Amino acid sequence: MSRTRTALLAATALVAGAAGTAMAAVPGDVGAAAVPCTVDYTVQNQWDTGFTASVKVTNNGAAKSSWSVKWSYAGNQKVTSGWNARVTQSGADVTAANESYNGTLATGGSATFGFQGTYSGSNAVPATFTLDGVTCNVDSGGPTDPPPDPTDPPPGDGERVDNPYDGAKVYVNPEWSANAAAEPGGDRIADEPTGVWLDRIAAITGAGGKMGLREHLDAALEQKGSGELVFQVVIYNLPGRDCAALASNGELGPTEIDRYKTEYIDPIAAILGDPKYASLRIVTTVEIDSLPNLVTNVSPRPTAVENCDVMKANGNYVKGVGYALNKLGDVPNVYNYVDAGHHGWLGWDDNFGASAETFKQAATAEGATVADVHGFIANTANYSALKEEHFSIGDSVAGKSVRESKWVSWNRYVDELSYAQALREKLVSLGFDSKIGMLIDTSRNGWGGANRPTGPGATTSVDTYVDGGRYDRRFNTGNWCNQSGAGLGERPKASPEPGIDAYVWMKPPGESDGASKAIDNDEGKGFDRMCDPTYTGNPRNDNNMSGALPDAPISGHWFSAQFQELMKNAYPPLS
Repeated sequence: MSRTRTALLAATALVAGAAGTAMAAVPGDVGAAAVPCTVDYTVQNQWDTGFTASVKVTNNGAAKSSWSVKWSYAGNQKVTSGWNARVTQSGADVTAANESYNGTLATGGSATFGFQGTYSGSNAVPATFTLDGVTCNVDSGGPTDPPPDPTDPPPGDGERVDNPYDGAKVYVNPEWSANAAAEPGGDRIADEPTGVWLDRIAAITGAGGKMGLREHLDAALEQKGSGELVFQVVIYNLPGRDCAALASNGELGPTEIDRYKTEYIDPIAAILGDPKYASLRIVTTVEIDSLPNLVTNVSPRPTAVENCDVMKANGNYVKGVGYALNKLGDVPNVYNYVDAGHHGWLGWDDNFGASAETFKQAATAEGATVADVHGFIANTANYSALKEEHFSIGDSVAGKSVRESKWVSWNRYVDELSYAQALREKLVSLGFDSKIGMLIDTSRNGWGGANRPTGPGATTSVDTYVDGGRYDRRFNTGNWCNQSGAGLGERPKASPEPGIDAYVWMKPPGESDGASKAIDNDEGKGFDRMCDPTYTGNPRNDNNMSGALPDAPISGHWFSAQFQELMKNAYPPLS
């Protein structure tokens, strides 16, 4: 239940009587014209240390071209962010001034704004409000709710469920849907849900003519109707982002952690915390391709990259992820899922446990706790097969274990499902909640089409056995850019396997991983040779060919040829 206080000013009405006495009108005895302002202050959601509130101000006086609402807190409440007004605080005093787009306040007109704040102890509703210096502090006469109990759980729509995907639709991004539907045959999948990527600060409000975060959330409310709906958003703008690659480099330099916090995470948290969106189940994918680099691509590893050494030394990956988890986790209807790489990156003994420890470190940095993590996501924007059904890690051929094959190369896992389930158990053993769930991105790991094996390979050697039977047709599991032969995977689905909250299409199929040649752009994205089909590789992919498609645009841009190939090689096949 939300908690509301309405503050009314009933102007004193002087009535001349025979004796010359004055009589003060009481609420209900005067018309609206005698009440110059009303303020409705509603605590929408509240949890142990924070809350969100909505404030509606109604002007019954002369029309205004700008306005300012003020109040003071009796407790230690602190405003941390706001929306639809410039909300500032000095000591206990709060001022909310109009934005450029909502300064007009006609007679009888209203404006509504909101904010997020922190508190400890009690969170009493302010007793007095003013609009441009006019006090709006006379109670409406009816009983008001008592101050909320700070031990109450987040009320109403803010209460989290165990698996946000159960019993819910998932948001269909209208921009991606339009691109898909415009492709020949694309209407077969144009209604599938995909993630919304916030890969730079400008994407929050909308860049290059694209929808901003609020526009997507408003569209999600329309799609929701009377049921439940999951809105998926990718948080992807760390300082020095993706230190081992170039195609997905971001706009922030390695030391710009403060900009990341104040210009990127804080505005996102403020928008997601708007009570308008409290009925949505908001799933975040937090910073792909960051934390695993601190394990696999730093000195003294042979795959070390100087940029990754820098990010490990300055700690800004850990700090950035921790800050994001903390701020976004304070929004009661947000479900944080942290990126967990994929089996072809972290499945080896040297990587698996160390990566889990790094995830724990980030989840307890910058004020975050493991309670801010609802789960993890594997295979984001990658191609690792969901299930390899023609060989397993325990098989032996010609006296050799499958682990000794060139393809598996001593990995403990051969597919994403086994990796995700095992990683979940490891994370729980390190202190994460036993109810955490895993997501697996299946948007491009179907590997169907004419080249899909129908049985094991020849038992001539362990390599012929594995290579002949594996669905994943890449040259190496380290290949990640616009892979030739890839197909759409399992359609998005809730609770498909034990420990798995959902199969998702977090990476929108048809959006490029990176340009196949250098292309100038204003998005901070460089050219990575792993996206060049002529590239012969590096130690991170065991010096194999890149396997990338030619003529690709920069990352995130529409790649029609890839989309067509993904549909052609879909598994399960498209009808």
